[in-house]
Amino acid sequence: DIFEDAETVVTPSGSCAAMVRERYPRMAEMAGETRLASRLQALAPRVHELSELLVDVLELEDVGASFPHRVTYHHSCHAKRSLGVGHQPLRLLRAVRGLQLAEIAHPEVCCGFGGTFAVKNPEVSTAMLTDKLRNVLDTDAEVCVASDMSCLMQIGGGLAHLRAGVRTRHIAEVLASTERAA
Repeated sequence: DIFEDAETVVTPSGSCAAMVRERYPRMAEMAGETRLASRLQALAPRVHELSELLVDVLELEDVGASFPHRVTYHHSCHAKRSLGVGHQPLRLLRAVRGLQLAEIAHPEVCCGFGGTFAVKNPEVSTAMLTDKLRNVLDTDAEVCVASDMSCLMQIGGGLAHLRAGVRTRHIAEVLASTERAA
C-alpha cells in the first residue's frame, strides 16, 4: 500500500530489492493471493537497488564524491545473482575522487552470511568468511565497501575479530563522502 503509487522505490540493499521484485510476487502467488500478486508484479519494475538506480536508470556515475582511500568492493550475492547488479557499483566507485579501487580476487564468491544460512550452517559460513577475509586483506585496502548491510556486518565482524585495521562502509556512505586527503 505504501509504495503502490510511488514512481520509483530505491533501497540500499540488493537483498531487499530482490525480495520485493522477485520473492514477494511469488510468495503471494503461492499463497493464492492473486490480487496481491498482481499488485506486487506491477510494483516490481519500479524497485531498484541504489547503484542500479544511479547507473542504469538515472545514467549517473560521477556523483561528486571524494574518498581518498584504497578500497575494495565486495559483490553482494543477491545484487549480483538476483538483480544482475555487478558493474554498476564499480562504475560509481571508479568515479569517486581520490579513491583507489583494488579489485578483489574471486568477487563472485559469497561472504557466507546469506540471511539465516550463517545461523543454520555456522561452520560453512565461517569457512566462506575466512576465504573472503583473505581476499579482502590481499588487496591491501583500507576500506571494504559493499551494497548490502548483511555482508558488511559479516565481513566487518570478521575483520574486527582479526583486528585487521580494515574498515567497512556501505557504498552510499562513500558516494556521499566529500572527504579530502589529509
